[in-house]
Amino acid sequence: MKIDLTGMNILITGASRGIGQAIARLLGRAGAILAIHYHQNQESAQKLQKEIGSPSEIFQADLADSKKCIRLFEQVEEKFGHIDVLINNAGIAIQSPVELEPETWIRDWESTLKVNLSATALLCKLAIRHFLNHKGGRIINIASRAAFRGDTIDYLAYAASKGGMVSLTRSIARGFGKQNIKAFLIAPGFVRTDMAQRFIDFYGEEKTISDLALNRLTEPEDVAPMVVFLASGLADHATGGTFDINAGSYVH
Repeated sequence: MKIDLTGMNILITGASRGIGQAIARLLGRAGAILAIHYHQNQESAQKLQKEIGSPSEIFQADLADSKKCIRLFEQVEEKFGHIDVLINNAGIAIQSPVELEPETWIRDWESTLKVNLSATALLCKLAIRHFLNHKGGRIINIASRAAFRGDTIDYLAYAASKGGMVSLTRSIARGFGKQNIKAFLIAPGFVRTDMAQRFIDFYGEEKTISDLALNRLTEPEDVAPMVVFLASGLADHATGGTFDINAGSYVH
């Protein structure tokens, strides 16, 4: 079955690399018009936009700054007129051992939650307001298996931030379904990205893949098809649901 997203306007955060880039590419191939968000990697975002083609556009914003989050959403509204789907993909993972001094540890904690949870929540709030004025829409939040099985002790903030995304997504799905607003959660396991590579380099690839049911690490391209499927509306009655893409490393 070929999915056609022609005419759909989609905002995706953190699209200049990794999972976000793979999702954006596949959405573009399906005909979607993309608002491609990036933080620092302008060159990669521009290359992606050129690959996908007009009328998709790139937008820069530091999601750790709530004012810039708001401005990002406003800019996309101004450019495209309406947004059909919001994909909250951007995230950070800071290695922060519990042995750190409290001031350093809490700084890492707050930095992680600003990007992974607070920015996601704010963009969801703005999207809900927008969707209520445009007969509905869809939100797809990219969390992690860490939200359910936890993470290593060096990444407590990351796991907590992703756990918060779970409750946020489910609350939106239950609270706004009758207003034609759907919300979904994707929970990848380890995916071969730049961010995950730091963990792989530290702990070793053998340890990273030792608990997989499959024989290779998940790639960004393994995550993208499910996001495109959810964006299409073909699975709207799964609103509030979590879709695990973790090579069988965590099953619940």
